Amino acid sequence: MNHLVARSLMKRVIAGGICRRYVSSSIAPAPAWAWAVRENGQGLGVVPVEWRRLMSTAAEPSPSSAVVEKKNNSAVVTEKRDKDDVIVSSYWGISRPKVTREDGTEWPWNCFMPWETYRADLSIDLGKHHVPKTFTDKVAYRTVKLLRIPTDVFFQRRYGCRAMMLETVAAVPGMVGGMLLHLRSLRKFQQSGGWIKALLEEAENERMHLMTMVELVQPKWYERLLVLTVQGVFFNAFFVLYVLSPKLAHRIVGYLEEEAIHSYTEYLKDIDRGAIENVPAPAIAIDYWRLPKDATLKDVITVIRADEAHHRDVNHFASDIHFQGKELREAPAPVGYH
Repeated sequence: MNHLVARSLMKRVIAGGICRRYVSSSIAPAPAWAWAVRENGQGLGVVPVEWRRLMSTAAEPSPSSAVVEKKNNSAVVTEKRDKDDVIVSSYWGISRPKVTREDGTEWPWNCFMPWETYRADLSIDLGKHHVPKTFTDKVAYRTVKLLRIPTDVFFQRRYGCRAMMLETVAAVPGMVGGMLLHLRSLRKFQQSGGWIKALLEEAENERMHLMTMVELVQPKWYERLLVLTVQGVFFNAFFVLYVLSPKLAHRIVGYLEEEAIHSYTEYLKDIDRGAIENVPAPAIAIDYWRLPKDATLKDVITVIRADEAHHRDVNHFASDIHFQGKELREAPAPVGYH
């Protein structure tokens, strides 16, 4: 009986040894326990011995091929832009297409593209005013009038700095409203009726006003500090206000835009009488509003004032929707309405 068992195990060991001849020797083997047969003084016996078993039959790449692959990967990961020597990653397949103006010259801006530019509607009625009737309207109107007092005292007739401060505040409500509507849409699984896009467009438009004014006015250090303070306070206050009463928040913004129209009108008056030099328009303003190449500061302030009139209409309209007991998504959003 022992001889039969020994012969059977011997055949298995021999068969395993034959199979190992066809396995790649480039893979590191791992230890394992197996049974082997040996001859002892009393005949054939079965004893446990340690032997090495191959773990995988996959071929290991040769050192030369690994070096070639490493060089290829390093060549693909980065590329150098000749224009400004900025290292740009091409691994993700993201690259800016060549964008040109209508005259064929290269588009110089990364913050906006040609299809995002427009010509301002200068025919809009600048004198429209929402007469406060309800208690909420009166609160909004008086709040804005009170906020104007310290602004008049601090800036007086320095309308360039005043406009810069105004735009840092005016760009906040659209972002706050769009963000909260976005979260509401996700939370309630509802469409926004296009109002998220409309309010974010407003915030972006106001930000472009600021980028233009920065080209014209160099703020002093204390004005920059004032911007940080005012923006931080206003953002948090408006956030809480929008959560509690969107109709009051939009009404306040509507009245703020009315004050902005008044400020830019006074700005234009100072330009007309020579108190402020009518300098050439910044290049960013010419491209953003599609102004003529010889446009001046007066042209820039004129189109900015028209934008503010459109924002006035949008926010008063949004507040009216809430006053009717409806949600914004129930009314068509003025997407693309600058």
